[in-house]
Amino acid sequence: METIKQRFAVPFTYDVHFTRGLFVPDNNTFFKAIQALSDQPMAKIFFVVDDGVLKNHPQLINQIKAYFSHHKEYLRLVAEPLVVPGGEQVKNSNRHVEDILAKVDVQGIDRHSYIAIIGGGAVLDMGCYAATIAHRGIRQIRIPTTVLSQNDSGIGVKNGINAFGKKNFLGCFSPPHLVLNDLNFLHTLDDRDWRAGISEAVKVALIKDKTFFQWIRDHASALAQRDDAPMEKLIHQCAKMHMDHIAGGDPFEMGSSRPLDFGHWAAHKLEQVTDYQLRHGEAVATGIALDTIYSFQQGMITEAACHEVLGTFFDLGFDLFVPELEKENELTGKLLVIEGLEEFREHLGGKLTIMLLAEIGHGIEVHLMDHIQIQKAIDYLKAWQPAFEKSKI
Repeated sequence: METIKQRFAVPFTYDVHFTRGLFVPDNNTFFKAIQALSDQPMAKIFFVVDDGVLKNHPQLINQIKAYFSHHKEYLRLVAEPLVVPGGEQVKNSNRHVEDILAKVDVQGIDRHSYIAIIGGGAVLDMGCYAATIAHRGIRQIRIPTTVLSQNDSGIGVKNGINAFGKKNFLGCFSPPHLVLNDLNFLHTLDDRDWRAGISEAVKVALIKDKTFFQWIRDHASALAQRDDAPMEKLIHQCAKMHMDHIAGGDPFEMGSSRPLDFGHWAAHKLEQVTDYQLRHGEAVATGIALDTIYSFQQGMITEAACHEVLGTFFDLGFDLFVPELEKENELTGKLLVIEGLEEFREHLGGKLTIMLLAEIGHGIEVHLMDHIQIQKAIDYLKAWQPAFEKSKI
């Protein structure tokens, strides 16, 4: 019998723009970016807006309408923007996905239209998932509004919602058509959300760029005190490094290797165990701390390097030890966070692959994690934080 083989490649390109006052009428960033993309005489756009953003920017929808009126010869607002809850709650059911799909149906939003999502990482995840499954893919415009979404999640290719008690159980890989980072949105973040997103920059620096990590270390106090200039540099550099990684490796994660998930096996479980009261970036900081200590215990890095990482997180304002690290499964007596290892392997498929540190600025993958050593790493972290705080007095 004859075999017919098929092979093809599909190139993906998208730009990430940085601006301020995206919907100020004379700011042409949005208009020109859409004009460069669109193959239609009139660009039809439907907005999904994070209610947390709207509370801090109550004139946002009116500003969008005024902007579209200013460019009415080319931009058309398809319908009244849909407001959805911010934070992880928006991903914990299919309800809000269904709301977007219903709008797509009723308003006749087609594959040549755009769905623009304004919000934090969770809203972007949910909204872009809905856009991807509608008509097998409506064009996405992402407008991230948090540090975490501007430097990491908002500029990547992953979308999804939570299901069956597991983070991102339902999802897809779908690159955006356009990402627009308006740095003015960061001014209204609370201190937790401002700080939380920095953990992803620490992550990528630790596994890829020692110089960038040292820069973060040197500017930790300024970042914690909400200095605009270093934060802008951090977001830009972190976003560039994430995009370079996506372009250079395995963007749709066909293998079991996910270097950018350094610290995430524990982080995802901690988010779940705390009923998502712990911010993703906060959980990632704890997960990185745990894996850094584990790397030291395995003789991969020195204790001085380990303390440098932990001290950087402390100077950024993170509380690294959380009580949920010690929470046990009532039936098995096993630490819940350790159960997260198997869930992480299952999510990846194939063999367990965990990123650790060979040195600051260089990650190394391992395929086995010793449960006793993880427990010791938790104990180490629990003892380290109060001792370090005392040494700072």
